[in-house]
Amino acid sequence: MFALDRDLPTTDNSELLATKHASVLPAEVLHWLDPQPGQIIVDATLGAGGHTRLIAEKIGPTGKMISLDCDPFMIETAKKRLTNPNITFVHASFDQLRQVLDELNIPAVDGILADLGICSDQLDDSARGLSFQREGPLDMRLDPTRGMPASALVAQLDERSLADLIFQLGEERFSRRIAKAIVLERKINSIRTTTDLAELVRRCVPRSGKIDPATRTFQAFRIAVNCEMESLDSFLQLAPYCLKTEGRLVIISFHSLEDRKVKAAFKDTSRYLALTRKPVQAGEEEENRNARSRSAKLRAAKKV
Repeated sequence: MFALDRDLPTTDNSELLATKHASVLPAEVLHWLDPQPGQIIVDATLGAGGHTRLIAEKIGPTGKMISLDCDPFMIETAKKRLTNPNITFVHASFDQLRQVLDELNIPAVDGILADLGICSDQLDDSARGLSFQREGPLDMRLDPTRGMPASALVAQLDERSLADLIFQLGEERFSRRIAKAIVLERKINSIRTTTDLAELVRRCVPRSGKIDPATRTFQAFRIAVNCEMESLDSFLQLAPYCLKTEGRLVIISFHSLEDRKVKAAFKDTSRYLALTRKPVQAGEEEENRNARSRSAKLRAAKKV
């Protein structure tokens, strides 16, 4: 059983109406998803709701928009900002989409969008522990109602497992050095905050250019905590069973681990016809306006 819009909590907090998040590649999403009046479209990763709003306007009052997010706070935020009656909000992860559609008695949809990025509002919330730029508990869970925080992984994994995690999910070449430092540090002090981990990593990794040395390690723990790669694998497997024939699937990735999986899935010609030969990226104007868009890569395919 999933929490649908009628089941979700409400609040009078006017701060929920504000968001710093700007959805990436908005024009490109509309082009490749090509939503039409009366269609049923899924936004599998609602976030602040920017893409949902644009798509809902295109499908009109006769269409149906189904918007999922694993973060109940993002659902609540978007509900306050998006009052279109044809939007159904669901607290669920995108890899639960088939179950969600079954509960809504929808056999298949016309299009699915999945933006795999992290919402700026989540990064700016220090209580989430997602950003090394803000002091907060070392949590990193996108869905605070389930799973274990990053601090538990940092405290419990052995040195080799830590090194493998940081190398495989963060593509960090200093992973062994960082893992060794974590094990030595936790014998003396608990690593409980974002600052604790960020400063430890910075002592191990030399700075290169503008990228903070803690970036890759934080990415690795966030991916691990939220089982992001496993969820993406499941989503890519189930997506064809959620789409109508000729239905479109548009996915925006933000790092090479994700993009490689999407590219490989779209090469399966028994399921998909790839619509984008190469990943679609933001133009210079959008990059200047929204720095987050610089790493965004959009791929689109049609179910055969």
